[in-house]
Amino acid sequence: MQQGPQQQISIELKEPESEGIYSNLALIVHSPQEFVIDFARMTPGTPKARVYARIIMTPAHANMLHRALEDNIM
Repeated sequence: MQQGPQQQISIELKEPESEGIYSNLALIVHSPQEFVIDFARMTPGTPKARVYARIIMTPAHANMLHRALEDNIM
């Protein structure tokens, strides 16, 4: 598959987002049109988890994320 020239993009990261969110649990649901990933945090010994972020993406973008994680996790 041939790709066109790479485009440079500028990404803005504001203060609250720059701190990041710790997650030790990810819940994934999907349909043919979209993937929904909930990033949650669970405290040991507690049967309850709280979702801190929800990311919704197309299957194509989920596949690109999968490949990027595969390339970067040893």
